[in-house]
Amino acid sequence: MSSSSAGGDIAWKLSGFGDEIDESPQVQLAVLEALGARHIEVRSAWGVNIVDLDAEQLAGLKGIIDGAGFGVSAIASPIGKVDVTLPVEHEVERLARAINAAHVLGSRYVRIFSFYRGEGITPEAIRDEVIVRMRALADLAEREDVVLLHENEKEIYGDVPERVLDIVESVGSDALRLAWDNANFVQCGVRPFTDAWPLLHEHVEYLQVKDALFADGTVVPAGEGDGQLLETVTALRDAGYRGFASLEPHLADGFALGGFSGPRAFGTAGRAFDRLLTTIGVSAA
Repeated sequence: MSSSSAGGDIAWKLSGFGDEIDESPQVQLAVLEALGARHIEVRSAWGVNIVDLDAEQLAGLKGIIDGAGFGVSAIASPIGKVDVTLPVEHEVERLARAINAAHVLGSRYVRIFSFYRGEGITPEAIRDEVIVRMRALADLAEREDVVLLHENEKEIYGDVPERVLDIVESVGSDALRLAWDNANFVQCGVRPFTDAWPLLHEHVEYLQVKDALFADGTVVPAGEGDGQLLETVTALRDAGYRGFASLEPHLADGFALGGFSGPRAFGTAGRAFDRLLTTIGVSAA
């Protein structure tokens, strides 16, 4: 992708969740390349989640990605998308596998979440258990020299700005930063730029690109919903952001551990984001 407005010398690194395109890594990379991207975010390949790929599969995936001349922007792990009552060691062990994948594929970022809770249980009731687990995950990340990116996913502890900030400040680790997702905030009834940006912008390390409607939570292409994408990307530009922008369109289906768009809808999402960046004079490739 490219932008032609004044200030187009500002460049972000375009990426995307490959498994929203197809199960085949080759198809994933071909569609991303057609959009001008040179990075991929890896959540699964051949229908197998990143934490379940064995050594041979990881090596094969690395060969395919390297052969296409791509880099890996992040490992989109499912760590923390489990009930908080599971033992601390459960997710620490799974994170170790995600970190191994990050090392093999040459990424320093691993996306994580901050735990579900049972029906009728309040976020406040699980807060201390969440912090213990997030601290344990950050400890491992520090030892392994990777950065965890907490995503503000709906229905986890860190779904609204105040609790996201609580996590980051309470853990207090340089190995725990934020993956920012406007659509997820909308689906929690939060105005992303108005309500969340002032609290969280200093901790944002990575941009996930999707938009949504307040009316029913429907996910739509960037700039076509209520997610205040224009205000957000403008603020990122003005703050000197030069990081990744990762397309996660969710335009065909969304489910607990991911989403799907298909090649055509993924392209629609990519072009919508390009139009948004053109407005503010930023290029993404």
